[in-house]
Amino acid sequence: MPELTRRTALTATAALTATAALTATAALAATAVAAPRAAADEHHHDSPGHLDSPGPFDEVYKGRRIQGRSTGGHHGGYRVTVDGVELHVMRNADGTWISVVSHYDPVPTPRAAARAAVDELQGARLLPFPAN
Repeated sequence: MPELTRRTALTATAALTATAALTATAALAATAVAAPRAAADEHHHDSPGHLDSPGPFDEVYKGRRIQGRSTGGHHGGYRVTVDGVELHVMRNADGTWISVVSHYDPVPTPRAAARAAVDELQGARLLPFPAN
């Protein structure tokens, strides 16, 4: 059986690193292409050069009424409610959205954030979030 040499170990490490890097790059590229397509029906352009602004929604999801609409303004505010109670949402720098209920699970749209909150609440009532 051949003995493991430093050269063989370094070559194997380099090959594994290159494979991992290529796999990660391919996964990121696939996500970058798929994410905008998945959320395309919920976005529209406010004006050239601005980030996409999500469109309004009003639906019943799992027996809960979720609504969302732009509040306008320079920072592109957005208001989401679950059964009439405001769900605090925030847009991340990468364009994803989070809510106070599902803070560590970014989603592509405010509608998805509202649905994730309903899922997380599991029937519990959303309590108002105190603003500063």
